[in-house]
Amino acid sequence: MTDTHTTADIHQEKVFEAHIVACLTADQGYIERDCAAHYDVAHALDTELLFRFLRTTQPEAWQTLEDHYSAQAEAEVLKRLDKALKDNPTHVVLRDGIKLVPNIRFALCFFKPASNLNPDLTRLYEANILSVMRQVHYSAKDPKKSIDIVTFVNGIPVATLEVKNLLTGQNVRHAEKQYRQDRSPAGEPLLTFKRGAIVHFAVDQDNVSMTTRLMNGKTRFLPFNRGRDGGAGNPDVPDENRVAYLYKDLPEGRAVFSREVLLDLIGRFIHLERSNGKEVLIFPRFQQFDAVRKLLVDARGQGAGQNYLIQHSAGSGKSNTIAWTAHQIINLHDEDDKPLFDTAIIVTDRLVLDRQLQNTIGGFAQTEGVVKKIDGTSRDLKDAILRGARIIITTIQKFGTEHLATISGQAGRNFAVIIDEAHSSQSGKAAQAMSDALTRDATSSDDIEDLVLAFQKARGPQKNISFLAFTATPRNVTLERFGRIGADGKPHPFHLYSMRQAIEEEFIVDVLKNYMTYKAYYQLEKTIEDDPAFKGRKAQARVARYASLHPTAIDQKVEVIVEHFRRHVAKELSGQAKAMIVTQSREHALRYWQQLTRYIEDKGYTGLKALVAFSGDLTIDGNVWTEATANGFAETELPKKFDTDDYQVLVVAEKYQTGFDQPKLVAMYVDKKLAGLQAVQTLARLNRSYGKDKPTFVLDFQNTMEEIREAFAPFFEATALEERTDLNQIYDLEQRITNATYIHKDEVARFADQFFKGDLTTQDRLALEGTVRLALERFILDEDETQQEEFRQLLKSFLRFYAFVAQVVSLNDAWLEKLYAYSAWLSRLLPSRDVPADITITDDMLTLSAFKLQKGEEGSASLAAGETATLDPITEFGANAYTEEEERSLSEIIDSFNERHGTSFSRDDFLRFERVTREIMDEDMTEMVRNNPADVVYNAFSQAFFEGMVKMFQNDNEMRNIVMTDKDAREQATRHFFKRAQRAAREG
Repeated sequence: MTDTHTTADIHQEKVFEAHIVACLTADQGYIERDCAAHYDVAHALDTELLFRFLRTTQPEAWQTLEDHYSAQAEAEVLKRLDKALKDNPTHVVLRDGIKLVPNIRFALCFFKPASNLNPDLTRLYEANILSVMRQVHYSAKDPKKSIDIVTFVNGIPVATLEVKNLLTGQNVRHAEKQYRQDRSPAGEPLLTFKRGAIVHFAVDQDNVSMTTRLMNGKTRFLPFNRGRDGGAGNPDVPDENRVAYLYKDLPEGRAVFSREVLLDLIGRFIHLERSNGKEVLIFPRFQQFDAVRKLLVDARGQGAGQNYLIQHSAGSGKSNTIAWTAHQIINLHDEDDKPLFDTAIIVTDRLVLDRQLQNTIGGFAQTEGVVKKIDGTSRDLKDAILRGARIIITTIQKFGTEHLATISGQAGRNFAVIIDEAHSSQSGKAAQAMSDALTRDATSSDDIEDLVLAFQKARGPQKNISFLAFTATPRNVTLERFGRIGADGKPHPFHLYSMRQAIEEEFIVDVLKNYMTYKAYYQLEKTIEDDPAFKGRKAQARVARYASLHPTAIDQKVEVIVEHFRRHVAKELSGQAKAMIVTQSREHALRYWQQLTRYIEDKGYTGLKALVAFSGDLTIDGNVWTEATANGFAETELPKKFDTDDYQVLVVAEKYQTGFDQPKLVAMYVDKKLAGLQAVQTLARLNRSYGKDKPTFVLDFQNTMEEIREAFAPFFEATALEERTDLNQIYDLEQRITNATYIHKDEVARFADQFFKGDLTTQDRLALEGTVRLALERFILDEDETQQEEFRQLLKSFLRFYAFVAQVVSLNDAWLEKLYAYSAWLSRLLPSRDVPADITITDDMLTLSAFKLQKGEEGSASLAAGETATLDPITEFGANAYTEEEERSLSEIIDSFNERHGTSFSRDDFLRFERVTREIMDEDMTEMVRNNPADVVYNAFSQAFFEGMVKMFQNDNEMRNIVMTDKDAREQATRHFFKRAQRAAREG
């Protein structure tokens, strides 16, 4: 059918409608059909095309049908098809076909074969008949009702479209409203859930949304857009509408309604999910099937041995995307029609496998036994690999066991390793053990150099393993490890669905929209002046902890929290709203919970009850507490109990700050220093949507709005690096280590000769330790504690950085591998620094004479389009690189010192202060700085820093005199390095 339009018609809805149909017929091979002549309202079918397809593709079965049923042949097919569609979803009927007596089987759709080995299968796939109708009068009850466009596969409807023309003042929202108000599914086969069309699209020239279930006013539409400039919407398309990707092939990929994509969606994506008595028909959102299809196309072209980083925001349906990827990649064939991957292994670093992920992947299986879930021991994992299981789901920790260390002979098989939540743990020992298990082969060489290079090669990129890493928040390590190098020479995600797009499309909630901060002011008095118990950083850390745990401080915060919850939170979500209190330690969590429970009881607030979550045993005031004893039920029951109306508030310490999905969480009360990735992951517990327009509230007692904005900025749109990491830093580290007086190269070589021969006996291990102890003795005899500590940190940096570099590039440098093995042994033997005995601060020693909680900032901390930040490259894998602001600050300090004292100190002179910072930032000081406000911990840092400066400059009279006598200069330097220490503590 061809429409002609006058100038006056150009604004009409039918013009856009006709354009879509014209493109489908001209470009995608569709047949346009006339509703009046070809649509069977009662069956919601184009019966003529259905029978044409069956006769031409399966003539023998049709002949048997006619022989058996004579004139009733077509009627019997319709009867069986109608029964099948009532019993099973449309996509299942298209996949499985129908059967009639006597053993007549009809396929209703032929899907693209995995390989081209069988030309008949390809011919049948091409024989599918795709058709389209305009203005389909679908209702027997009201013949006037019509849907703008319906598409069919072999006469069976698969999609409906309500189309709006923006030039008429109507848009996609009007199309959605039309579906809700005028497209009741009751008694209408075309619109009935599972029975009729699989998906319903609302379309205008710029935007698309879709639903798989029409429920009148309760119908929920989801955006089906490609994304525009990092946010919602669609990009411009030259000489076309922005939604042209539905009906036209573009340089970015085939059209959604193309034969290739549409049949792929029906055959391999659409899935009926059953849970808790509810059924949901899953039709992939655009970013989901786009990511999967692009992955498969790239893998088919590139072969095994590639890396893929998929940065998909929370709320993107990551579990489904992983499931589709796993099931489809094992059926991928290369250009020679050979299977590309033998096994897909899905790994997570969660010690308890994500049940949702397990169930999703298992539920997508169309063949029994394809998926092997390793809930048991590492022996089960070993068996699954050796038996060639097609899809394995496991934790990464299971690879680091003796069972997996015995696997060999897998180098000839190809693996697709899909990583759920890829972070720095993927460059650790467990990740290396996984690579070893999947590549290890027996070596026949006796040459030590060959053996060493084989060890090193096993760390690097493997031609038989493709890594597919999924995360919403890639760190710099993740980008460098799994990203693709772009035209700018920097690594980028292979596929992106940004946090910004997810927020704008309302898949997740903007948790920064309602943010409020409080500032705590402490005044402490010592009972005994100059008490030696208060000297030193260990004591100062205890003082800060004492202040933050003081009942007065917690009581005031609890009052703010409870009253805020009652006034602003409790009424939300029809009274089902919940809140989380995030604390800095297990003791803080328990104390908070106790004070909270007491306050609620004292006030007589019924209908408000709290739970607490922390790990292990905790002794408080002489009583031993566990999470179970506090709550009155087992730890495993907490998520389910918290979901009921019995509990509204959950107090946590580390637990449930990541990987916990509770859509009813509306408020979060933060009493812990958060920075970087930890801030994003913690606050993300609030971002799950719940119905429409769920609000969120954050009250923060520890962080500023600007600090939180800075934490979110790198992950708001596409995460990027400021510049690539300089891998040559490994040689700088190697030179500094070998130049140290403790290391002798001949001892390293002797160690390697013994170590890499393998099958080490007890005697061999004693000999190796004896070799390493020679360096250890030199270290112990050194009286320069600063130099010792610098070497300790240097060794740690080398070990971490080498593990990273060896993964991203084939080094082919045996000496580095020898030094790594030797350094790992030496690092374990080095004595730790002396740690002062614990000091318990009591009320007899210290008094909280005043405490004031003052409201700070209030409003939105939300980021706007373009408000992003880049991640810094890796610098010595643990060194605290200078930011531009810090460089400016340091320059000002140097200039001030030199101007005031007529000196000529350089930047290198002042970087000696870094050694002071490293010396004093032990575990306790780091924890104290990380978890407390600056005004609480600065004095402790300042005192320790002063002592460190005096010690550092004992042989530098000029610098020591300035430090001792110029209070202002000393304070300026201390403030600078305190800020540096804060950043290092929060990012560490």
